Amino acid sequence: MEHDKKIYIAGHNGMVGSAIRRNLIARGYRNITCKSFNELDLRVQADVDAFFEAEKPAYVFLAAAKVGGIVANNVYRAEFIYENLMIQNNIIHASHKHGVEKLLFLGSSCIYPKLAPQPMKEEYLLTGPLEYTNEPYAIAKIAGIKMCESYFKQYGSNFISVMPTNLFGPNDNYDLEKSHVLPALIRKMHLGKCIETHNWSAIRADLDQNPIKGISGKSSEQEILSVLAEFGVSGNTSSGKNPTTVKLWGTGEVYREFLHVDDMADACIYVVENVQAGKLYGQLGQTHINIGTGIDLTIKELAELVKRITGFNGEIIWDKTKPDGTPRKQLDVSLLKSLNWQYKIDLEEGIQSVYKNYITT
Repeated sequence: MEHDKKIYIAGHNGMVGSAIRRNLIARGYRNITCKSFNELDLRVQADVDAFFEAEKPAYVFLAAAKVGGIVANNVYRAEFIYENLMIQNNIIHASHKHGVEKLLFLGSSCIYPKLAPQPMKEEYLLTGPLEYTNEPYAIAKIAGIKMCESYFKQYGSNFISVMPTNLFGPNDNYDLEKSHVLPALIRKMHLGKCIETHNWSAIRADLDQNPIKGISGKSSEQEILSVLAEFGVSGNTSSGKNPTTVKLWGTGEVYREFLHVDDMADACIYVVENVQAGKLYGQLGQTHINIGTGIDLTIKELAELVKRITGFNGEIIWDKTKPDGTPRKQLDVSLLKSLNWQYKIDLEEGIQSVYKNYITT
């Protein structure tokens, strides 16, 4: 990329987009344009086209998406497929139409079959059925991958895709109705610790920052305890007789891989600077590039790690009536390593940093 040419980050306020922006600025890129949802609704084709006509960006990072955890993906199925298809279709087509030099599309590891061999190689795409709970989101992301590939094959557009593993880091979503597993664990364990230590000032501060179902720090103790219990955080802040518990979905036996979002952003910019679409679809023979650590652990192990880092001393209960999701989603990152990029932030270090940031902001 040339430092003086305009870069557009779609989704700059999100966890991934904001990390990409920080990384670009650190690398000396200054000509960056961003638009909030109120300024530009990416679901509206005419508005997106007008934006590209006016701004004429040379490079595009497509990090905008409707995202959420297993509950949100399963409940809001129509919204997840519709909004993600609209966002990416509009941006990819406008990028082609208005001569964008290079576009990077960010997908998700849920694109792979539910029972894909482990670790998952790029070529396993479309080789089996998807996990039902996030199928609409996965289908939208697969469409984005194939759209980038198709625009290259028909028009020569320099559009490439990367598939990250589960991400965490600054600007993550801690909404317990919609968050992914790691931020949900961090918040639940933190609130559990606050209950067992009778730290009502911290509980109220947390709920003022992120209300749950309309319950904020200004609500009564009983209202707060009631809504927390709905989301699996239970205890008695007055007597201390009952052990504080955190209830989690599933068996805890499924495996997940996690990557700090700052590493993700670094990989994205490295790929844009060093990989061309022709090399990806030709010499490398792939539709996309996996981005991750190549290391996974069980959700039980993750929960115990978060418990230790947050200082929660209560009991973890597993609700085995709830779905686990895909049994394992470990990425094969040998292709990325062959391109001379590797992650830097290990999981424990990353969670410690994230938790410290969570309780101080």
